[in-house]
Amino acid sequence: MVEFSYNNSYHTSIKAASFKALYGRKCRSPICWAKVGDSQLTGPETIHETTERIVQIKSHIQAAHDRQKSYADVRRKPLEFQVGDKIIAKVGTVACRLGLPKKLSIVHSTFHILKLKKCMADEPIAIPLDEIQVDDKLNFIKEPVEIMDRGVKRLKQSHIPIVKVHWNSRRGPEFTWEREDQMQKKYPHLFTNSAPAAEVAS
Repeated sequence: MVEFSYNNSYHTSIKAASFKALYGRKCRSPICWAKVGDSQLTGPETIHETTERIVQIKSHIQAAHDRQKSYADVRRKPLEFQVGDKIIAKVGTVACRLGLPKKLSIVHSTFHILKLKKCMADEPIAIPLDEIQVDDKLNFIKEPVEIMDRGVKRLKQSHIPIVKVHWNSRRGPEFTWEREDQMQKKYPHLFTNSAPAAEVAS
């Protein structure tokens, strides 16, 4: 009945119920789901009970939808971009074509505005293109830049060497403390000229 209620609910985005949009007709009522040839009779009590349940389920679905929309609307900020600087042209009302450098020629230059963020000129958060790496799906790959500091995390029965790592995060400089053995195994090039760990509690 939940599936029936959802399929027969009107969706503003497609201007129809999802089932009707897909098949061109309304979804059959659950009280008509018996196979052809069955001799079962459906009494008025069953019809009334089923109808009440469907109305209740629809109201619960709508309430959940309203909560989600309200939650999203509070955090949604309208973005407006004008042609200029890195924006070459506006494509319709929800996309922009960007002027990307040659090093990013493999990236499609048109982006939905929800994928864009306004960036103020701030030198500390600028990332050189040489440090930017993307995977086969063009997602940004965060990589360590250098080891900034070393220390030892002291537990009750053991001491674990740790290192402070500078990452090339797309949000700007990012520093985290990581286990030295794990970082050295994954990024050995960072430890070629590094000093030995000091006995420092953390």
